[in-house]
Amino acid sequence: MTAVTDQDPTEHADQPDDDAHKAAGTAERRAPDGERATRTDSAETWDDGLIARRVNEKAEGDRFPVRDSRSAVPPTVTPLVYEGSLRARLEALRQLVGLSRTRLDSRTLSQAGRVLDEASARRKLSGQHTVVAIAGATGSGKSQLFNALAGVTISETGVRRPTTAAPIACSWSDGGAGLIERLGIPPRLRRRPLPTGDGESPLRGLVLIDLPDHDSAAVQHRQHVDRILALVDAVIWVVDPEKYADAVLHERYLRPMAAHAEVMFVVLNQIDRLPGEAAEQVLDDLRRLLDEDGIALGEYGEPGTTVLALSALTGEGLGELRESLGQFVSERGAANRRISADVDIAAARLWPVYATQRRTGLSEQAREEFSDRLADAVGATAAGEAAERAWLRNANRACGTPWLRLWRWYQDRGEPTTGRLPGRTQADEEVTARQRVEQAVRTVADRASAGLPAPWAQAVREAAVRGSQGLPEALDELSVRAGVPTGRPPRPGWWPVAVLVQASMTILQFLGGLWLLGQIIGVVSPNLGVPVLLMVIGIVGGPLIEWSCRMAARGPARRYGLEAERRLREAASGCGRARVLDPVAAELLRYREVREQYGRVVGAGR
Repeated sequence: MTAVTDQDPTEHADQPDDDAHKAAGTAERRAPDGERATRTDSAETWDDGLIARRVNEKAEGDRFPVRDSRSAVPPTVTPLVYEGSLRARLEALRQLVGLSRTRLDSRTLSQAGRVLDEASARRKLSGQHTVVAIAGATGSGKSQLFNALAGVTISETGVRRPTTAAPIACSWSDGGAGLIERLGIPPRLRRRPLPTGDGESPLRGLVLIDLPDHDSAAVQHRQHVDRILALVDAVIWVVDPEKYADAVLHERYLRPMAAHAEVMFVVLNQIDRLPGEAAEQVLDDLRRLLDEDGIALGEYGEPGTTVLALSALTGEGLGELRESLGQFVSERGAANRRISADVDIAAARLWPVYATQRRTGLSEQAREEFSDRLADAVGATAAGEAAERAWLRNANRACGTPWLRLWRWYQDRGEPTTGRLPGRTQADEEVTARQRVEQAVRTVADRASAGLPAPWAQAVREAAVRGSQGLPEALDELSVRAGVPTGRPPRPGWWPVAVLVQASMTILQFLGGLWLLGQIIGVVSPNLGVPVLLMVIGIVGGPLIEWSCRMAARGPARRYGLEAERRLREAASGCGRARVLDPVAAELLRYREVREQYGRVVGAGR
């Protein structure tokens, strides 16, 4: 039986005079050997000569007539439309890849990028066609099944192995040229089945591809198989009773494609070779192996792989496959399911670089501890204590007795100016401060990266290290600029009263002393009681007032010291936040964004 072929089948639109086409085809088939019906371009749509072409130009065999493409009108192609959930998943995957390019290497994102590219390419092509590849091992009878589905001999069959050297395409309707070109199948290997003459074919919209043997000794044949399997909408795996359990088939193809169960058919061919109930036993064992591969079987109305037994030679079971395939093609959902499964596989492979079972991020406790470590590095506590001592010293100078103030003045002559912190210029102090800062950065980086996938943990640590560069020097400047202010501390309102009372005590001491001196030299009448009382009041009252002022000054001095410490702590915390915490938080925010996108990619499909 001779097949009508098409150099570029999908370049032809449906012609209005289909009956003339069928009549011309019937006349050609009924012509005797060596004789062909002729026609003119103006009267018939068939070419006036039947050009003989071969599947393999070097071999001898049948010749296939070719349809004329010169007068054909290009068909209208309806692009594929993805379902809403699949569109959302693809968009989430696209954003996920975009957000991750600077954090993950190209190899990690390569498969996701390929899925997006292939999805974009498939969306531009016909949505009314379903591309189904027939794949199998050497001698499984896939070419024979290909011919049986087409109803004519298109692909060569024979004893010589491998028989199929290159992919062959057979399209049941026009408009699928772009799909076939995407597979890289040249026009000379594109076929069309003969018109059935009984109305529209139930396989209309099917583009069937006969692949070379996946276990061929020729490397180029296996490359054809791997390349086209990644592009077609569905696959029919043809196995025979001898090789259905082949490890290469299951480990290299079926098991990795378990997610594509809904767009796969597994056909046990050559059941005519099995006696009695052997066919059912082999079929049950095949189902068991597929279940072990993780392939969901479409049984009891559930979605999954269709498993059938047939004989392409005798036609047994072929009608069931044709019916299942026709229903599958008419649903026009294979491309959506194929792309959705590709997204599932890409998301599964990206799981280690996005998913985590732990709570991630920086807690408030970690932030506070980081700020405390930086405050210790700049000596915030020491600065507050120094400010408190400066306030008390100023109070003692203002409210102390003249004699004690004179003594303290003498002691303070060699000390630094009141309220000014000595510069941290000692080498050991600088080294210690730098070590504290580095330790603080390492600690906060480890806590922020805890539980993150390796690439994101590395990105967080790198952000912390970059921010820590120059941080010790910046903190040193802050310790001088934001430490205890120079000059005298502010005085409370009761200081003038205390100073006046203290001056009064000093005046009483002088008055009592002068009175006694006047009595000694005879200027004043003798009366020891009053001058002695005045001197005792002045001598006892002065220290008592000084002690009272010191007690009263403790509260303001403490508050003044705490304010100085708080100011320095806030300055150090702000510096650390701007240089370290904010970059780390930005990396964590980026991770949360990609984690949310990854959740959309995965969650929408589950």
